[in-house]
Amino acid sequence: MAKGMSNRRAEALARKVRRWDAYGEAWLGEVPPPTDYGRPVRVFVKRRLKKGQFRHSYYVSTLRWPSKQHYLACYDDRGGAEVEQFRSDKDGLGLAARRKRSLLGQKGYILLTDLAHNLLAELYHHALVGTRFETYGPKRIVRDLLAIPGQLVFEQGRLVRVGLLSLNQNAKDLAICLERFCSGG
Repeated sequence: MAKGMSNRRAEALARKVRRWDAYGEAWLGEVPPPTDYGRPVRVFVKRRLKKGQFRHSYYVSTLRWPSKQHYLACYDDRGGAEVEQFRSDKDGLGLAARRKRSLLGQKGYILLTDLAHNLLAELYHHALVGTRFETYGPKRIVRDLLAIPGQLVFEQGRLVRVGLLSLNQNAKDLAICLERFCSGG
């Protein structure tokens, strides 16, 4: 079950609806799929009144349920975790502010941000849980913790010490977290 992202497509699909069924403060209609998705799908258009005008959105589903109301309930009951995580990553990793001109450049950038997300998640779960930084999301981790000036000390190719600017209010506690992270604990 997925929501479409094009307002124009939603409006165009709404013009094709032959029957609207009321569900609470919205109406739901079904239309044939506008394109071949490679598997059987059902497409629903939702109409709601906002500031005296109809607003439309559309949903695509591969699920098989007996009524349109089941589809609407399924979408409405979904968890918001993925939305919150995407928004948090978008803010923390600067995805909204950076765009590449070439498709390959953009793909590379997305892969790097995926890697950064995974590294932040690893740092969070292995170093920040159980500390005062536990409530920090990706944006605060990047902005307030990973931006602290410092120095890495290597001996024989191994990281042996992380020195952080002691004037920063988070430096002492973060150094403890980073030691735990680097030691694998």
